Amino acid sequence: MKIPTFALLILSLATTSLAHAQTYPAKPVRIIVGLAAGGTTDVFTRTLAQRLTEAWGQNVIVENRPGASGMIGAEAVAKAAPDGYTLLVSPQTSLAVAPALYGKASYDTVKDFAPVSLLGSTPLVMIVHPSFPAKTFKDFIELARKQPLTYGSGGVGSSPHMTGELISAALGVKMTHVPYKGENPAIADTMGGQIPIMFGNLPVALPHVRSGKVLALATTTARRSPLAPEIPTMSEGGIKDFEMATWYGMLAPAGTPPELVAKIQSDAARVLSDPATRERLTQMGVDLVLNTPDEFKAYLQSEIARYTKIIKANGLKAE
Repeated sequence: MKIPTFALLILSLATTSLAHAQTYPAKPVRIIVGLAAGGTTDVFTRTLAQRLTEAWGQNVIVENRPGASGMIGAEAVAKAAPDGYTLLVSPQTSLAVAPALYGKASYDTVKDFAPVSLLGSTPLVMIVHPSFPAKTFKDFIELARKQPLTYGSGGVGSSPHMTGELISAALGVKMTHVPYKGENPAIADTMGGQIPIMFGNLPVALPHVRSGKVLALATTTARRSPLAPEIPTMSEGGIKDFEMATWYGMLAPAGTPPELVAKIQSDAARVLSDPATRERLTQMGVDLVLNTPDEFKAYLQSEIARYTKIIKANGLKAE
């Protein structure tokens, strides 16, 4: 039986894609992070890159491209060749939040990326300078209803920024947001008393809490974090059913062969599931997820809808 020319072309492409996946990677791989070095996303990605370097026998290089709430880094990956050698690890900021917050983006999160996996998430925490008059989250609620307050976070559209806006909406108050170019500068100003309140990722803030340089009022997850079980949740403190976390997803440019996406997902899940690596990430406050490309795609679409609704309902715009 003669096989039609078109079918032969499809078969040839499929065979080529499978061969590519089997020999991948044949050269160094670059993972772009659209945020400054030293933050939770960066530290998490460098752990992943180190493990993949060991597994693949090729250097996996983390490249920080901060700016525009992570959109600069995301744009670079969206425009990269779909060959698996340029990947993105990003929190929800540049994927589900910033495009709606800024009102435009040079990429379409759904159309311009091939989701690889939702890798994990970390809780957030509210910290204050030790001189701040509120010493508990309940005290903060009372204070916020009496006077204007200011808070900082590591960037516009970040999950800590969204946390502050959601709390403001839940309490019916207005807090002024001060964005920083990364979590570390925001923490430094909170410790120095230049800003009274900060929302940040728990793993980054916790050492400063433990040293007494800042006071933790509450975490944002439904249950207390195993990393810091002594810190109560915001639900315990007075905002019922409040839940927020920073999640980390890996994506490739759209058009990356499905077989290659599947290999990258499988290898990332394998190295992160190693007991020693999992323990290290747990100590960092990371809750591993490691779902499939299809599962991450569905989750990503639901998060885009969720944050777009939050932004529109609260009239939020990039500052």
